Amino acid sequence: MAKYSTGGGGGGGDGESCELCGRDSSSLRTANVAGAELLVCSDCAPHSDDDGGRSGSDGGRGQSQGRDDGPSRETRAAQNTARIYDAGRGDSTHWEEGGTDYEEDRLPYLVSDYGERAEAARQDAGLTVEELAADLDAAEDDILAVEQGRASRAGVGGSAVRALEERLGATLVDETE
Repeated sequence: MAKYSTGGGGGGGDGESCELCGRDSSSLRTANVAGAELLVCSDCAPHSDDDGGRSGSDGGRGQSQGRDDGPSRETRAAQNTARIYDAGRGDSTHWEEGGTDYEEDRLPYLVSDYGERAEAARQDAGLTVEELAADLDAAEDDILAVEQGRASRAGVGGSAVRALEERLGATLVDETE
């Protein structure tokens, strides 16, 4: 069982067990793991928050004062989060390939419950999102964005909203503005 350091030695004075995985090892090194200073084996050293588990001139305290050996932990975390977000949800290739001229296809002012109205009108017409998208030659994602009330954030153009409004016979655009 893993044990955690209180800054002393290898727990119980033996100094031969990894404090992260508990494995016996004769070549332990000091590493800062999640804010705790631990003696770890070479297999657990990559989990270190400091310099990859290597003991340096800082005496193995995990301090990175004055070092500039790549992006910070926070930067790497933000990059990984962005990468995951882009892979799962942020597919913008249809915008990049086809482009959108927001000056010519501006999103009009919408009524406050436009999403609910669009979804109800589609269901009343007996259409699925897929069928409606095919009927309008529009992207299913755009139809869903309108129905979920996030047309602006999804970059849905005004022509798509107007086409939905006309096809479904629903009032989505606020003409008073």
